[in-house]
Amino acid sequence: MAAVAVKFPGVAYRFYERRLQASLAENRIPHHIGVMVDGNRRWAKLAGAPTSHGHQAGADKIHEFLGWCEELGVDVVTLYMLSTDNMGRPAEEIGQLMDIISNTLDRLGESKRVRVQPVGALELLPTHLAENLCALAKATEAIEGLHVNVAVGYGGRREIVDAVKELLRKAADDGTSLEELAETLSGEDISANLYTRGQQDPDLVIRTSGEQRLSGFLMWQSAYSEFYFCEALWPDFRRVDFLRALRDYGRRQRRFGS
Repeated sequence: MAAVAVKFPGVAYRFYERRLQASLAENRIPHHIGVMVDGNRRWAKLAGAPTSHGHQAGADKIHEFLGWCEELGVDVVTLYMLSTDNMGRPAEEIGQLMDIISNTLDRLGESKRVRVQPVGALELLPTHLAENLCALAKATEAIEGLHVNVAVGYGGRREIVDAVKELLRKAADDGTSLEELAETLSGEDISANLYTRGQQDPDLVIRTSGEQRLSGFLMWQSAYSEFYFCEALWPDFRRVDFLRALRDYGRRQRRFGS
């Protein structure tokens, strides 16, 4: 009886997970999901481990999460891995985090299953990491599988500023005056110069760790996104948590501002 009692929770969990997945309507799976991978540092603190262990556990969870997305038919994932604000953390932590991100990128490339696109201000990153991102984007550009936007050195306000700067440069190159640009400038013009240009905006944005704020993530693109906040710290985020997020999304009536 004791052996059965030990095994039963796992059996019940798998049964619940299968029921959750079966409840998802195929036509209600989000095309594009943004994920704020939050809680690595708190996870390490609770475990009594170095901060770098939390970041590594979070990196391992990313690979697991992307596998779930592939399985369930998600087409695009944007991972908020390092913000411009986070880059002000202690140099030792940032150095370790940069190494973990670089190793994560190597693993993504070795999988031969995902197309990687850097999303952020590469000039703020260490040269080796920026070069790694660019090389990986080039090496995976022909892959037709899951499209993964890696938001490293990313800030939502900076992205919008960079988009406006690019518009101004193009106008100058074309001989368009500022007055003419001001008369014709539209939201579509801004969208066409964002880091995610050409992509559909995220349908669903997930944030872990119990925090309920945007923290500058895809500020322009998420205007009509649905949001899902999960109490689990990112390294503890389970497949069942993801399925619950998808179930919740599938039940919502999207209004797009109407």
